Amino acid sequence: MIGRHSRIVDRALTRLKLRQLRLLVAVGVHGNIQNAARELGISQPAATKMIQDLELDFEVKLFNRTNRGVVPTVSGESLIRHGKLIFAQISNAAQELDDLNEGNAGRVVVGTLLAASTSLLPRAIDILLAERPNVAVKITEGTNEVLMPGLLSGEIDMVVGRLPAHRHRDKIRQEKLLEDRILAVVGPDHPLAGQSDVTFAQTMPFGWIVPPLETTLRRQVDHFFVGQQQYVPPMSIESVSYLANRALLQSRDLVGLMPAEVVAQDVANGHLMALDWTVPFGQGPIGVSLRADDELSPAGRAFRAALHRAAEAK
Repeated sequence: MIGRHSRIVDRALTRLKLRQLRLLVAVGVHGNIQNAARELGISQPAATKMIQDLELDFEVKLFNRTNRGVVPTVSGESLIRHGKLIFAQISNAAQELDDLNEGNAGRVVVGTLLAASTSLLPRAIDILLAERPNVAVKITEGTNEVLMPGLLSGEIDMVVGRLPAHRHRDKIRQEKLLEDRILAVVGPDHPLAGQSDVTFAQTMPFGWIVPPLETTLRRQVDHFFVGQQQYVPPMSIESVSYLANRALLQSRDLVGLMPAEVVAQDVANGHLMALDWTVPFGQGPIGVSLRADDELSPAGRAFRAALHRAAEAK
């Protein structure tokens, strides 16, 4: 087994070309060798020969033929994923060199979930830029379903937000930064604003703003509602846009479920009101997710350290 592995590694190091990997990724995208060949500006026979050479070098079958084209095998999907990671790292290297040439001293791409976007992340960026003012920071917002594939492919350096029990445990390293809880919040003119000892029954006549279906928090919300005599809100708005949620809470008699870290400033300023009701679910860690087998750039390591310092200073 070791001999086979060494043989394949030796072939990859001496014979593998980036053009072959580009073709492999393109075939995975198109599901068709002819269209992938056209994208790379080569003939279909040449593309077929390149795929066959890859299969010989790696000693695996990469695609199965179907009536509609080709479908990657498990081995094909694995090599395509690694190919995408290689190209992402090349792109990151080129971007970092450009940043260094322009005096930016490095670059870090951060994916952010709602729980970290309004407080923890800005504090960490302030810490980073105070020490490294020329670092370029790019922020991408979304849910885990959107951000984690970007992290695994190398397009994103780290993801900051609530740490889920993620299915990619062997590929992702998670570091806890702080513990967060969920608050039920309303606008300052809501009928329940400022009332003491609010019960869930008092919230039932109102509409709710809830997180998307693919999130852990939404599953907890749905489970709780089912346990409350199969409760269904009279109105339900599914959103992770904090600006939209904030505006809706201020203009309508809705109840929103938000991480305490997110709404802390608006609650302190009176723009939103936290209901005097303890949400019986949703407590969990906020942290940073990283690729398990990858080393961060100097800028990435500096930002990771800034995140820890921002969390400790809270």
